[in-house]
Amino acid sequence: MKQVLLSVFFGLFTISAAADEVTPDLAETVIIDGTTVDLNEFVWKNRPLIVFADSPNDPRYTQQLAFLNDQVEELHTRDVIVLTDADPAANSALREQLRPRGFMIVLLAKDGTIYLRKPSPWDVREISRVIDKLPLRQQEMRDRR
Repeated sequence: MKQVLLSVFFGLFTISAAADEVTPDLAETVIIDGTTVDLNEFVWKNRPLIVFADSPNDPRYTQQLAFLNDQVEELHTRDVIVLTDADPAANSALREQLRPRGFMIVLLAKDGTIYLRKPSPWDVREISRVIDKLPLRQQEMRDRR
């Protein structure tokens, strides 16, 4: 299953010669397989964005990964880590905790609370706007000035 997921991921992720700011290393650190991940390791460090699907062949799943891969640097600047789970048979801890039905994206705040649930793919720009409204993100932006 992991090889299928990786092949879908790498099939969607193409790097053009003009897009030098996106490196494969950055994409690999931002988008990871979430079937064996514990959400507690991201508390106060990252904002997990979990992408669920019933199959890696789901068109919404592939579209969402394409959206995320196109602007992975925007996710990185907002401390977003993308976890993917396209295998309901694995019965991962993420599925038990968040209870997805079919395709779903879930955004968690840095404190671990569920901030957003959506049943359709979202562009990184829309996700970024939601994150930028979070009080902790606003404080981070003020502190960086």
